[in-house]
Amino acid sequence: AENTREMVIDWISAGIDPEHATVFVQSHIKEHAELYLLLAMLISTARLERNPTLKEQVRDLDMDRGEGVTYGHLGYPVLQAADILVYRAHVVPVGEDQLPHIEITRELARKFNRLYGEVFPVPDGKLTRFARFPGLDGRRMSKSLGNTIELADSREVILTKIKTAFTDPERKRRTDPGRPEVCLIYTYWQKFRPEKSATIYEGCSTAQLGCVDCKRMVGEAIADYLAPLREKRRALEARPAAVDEVIRDGDQKARRAASETMRAVREVIHLG
Repeated sequence: AENTREMVIDWISAGIDPEHATVFVQSHIKEHAELYLLLAMLISTARLERNPTLKEQVRDLDMDRGEGVTYGHLGYPVLQAADILVYRAHVVPVGEDQLPHIEITRELARKFNRLYGEVFPVPDGKLTRFARFPGLDGRRMSKSLGNTIELADSREVILTKIKTAFTDPERKRRTDPGRPEVCLIYTYWQKFRPEKSATIYEGCSTAQLGCVDCKRMVGEAIADYLAPLREKRRALEARPAAVDEVIRDGDQKARRAASETMRAVREVIHLG
C-alpha cells in the first residue's frame, strides 16, 4: 500500500490531475483478472514467446529461459491487453519498448470481435518524442535495472547519480572530440534544457566541453527541472489521507467502467 501511494504521489506531482484522469489500483478491480483469463484463451504461447519485449527483458535481467521466465511473465502482455480493453481505450501512451504489447492487444481485440461480436475498439499506441528514454547505463530507464533518476531524488542524489552515467565510449581523453548523438547525456540536455542543446553539441563535438563538466551541468539542469515536482511531492506526502481518497474515488470510477465492459463481454460469449 505504501509503494502504491508513493507512485500516485509521483503521478500527481508530475501533473496528472485526478479530476481528469482516473487513478486507481489495478488489483482492486477484479474485472481485469476476469478479462485476462478469457483473453488468454485466444492467444498461443508461441505468439507470446516471439514478443521482442520479453526477449529484451530476459537479456537485460539475465533471466534463464528454462527457470527464470514464469507463466506470469510470459503472459504479462495479455494482462496488459485486459488493462487496456476493459476500458475500451482507443489510444494508449507508451514507451517504444511497449509497442509490441500494443500490437498483441490489437490482435486480441480483433480476434475477440471476430469470434464473438464488436465489443472492443482496436487501440493505437502513442509515442512522445522521447519514446525510449535512456537510463544512466545507456539501456532503457527502468527500476528493474537500477538505472533511474527518481522524481523524489534530492539535488545531491541527482548530481551523484549523473556522475556514474555512461558517455561516449570513444572519447577517452578530455581533448578528444565527442559524439553527442551517441551520448545519453546529450539526450538529457535535449529533454531537460533543449534551448541549450545546440551549444552543448558544439562544445562536445569540438572538445571545448569535457564530460565531467557536462555531467555536472546537466545534473543541475535536471535538478532544477524537477524542483517544482519535488516541492509538490513534499506537500502531498504530508497529506496521505488525501492521496488515499484519490485512489478510492478512482477505484469506484474504474470499477463502474470495467463492470459495464464485462457485462458486454459475458453477453456476447454467452457466459452465465
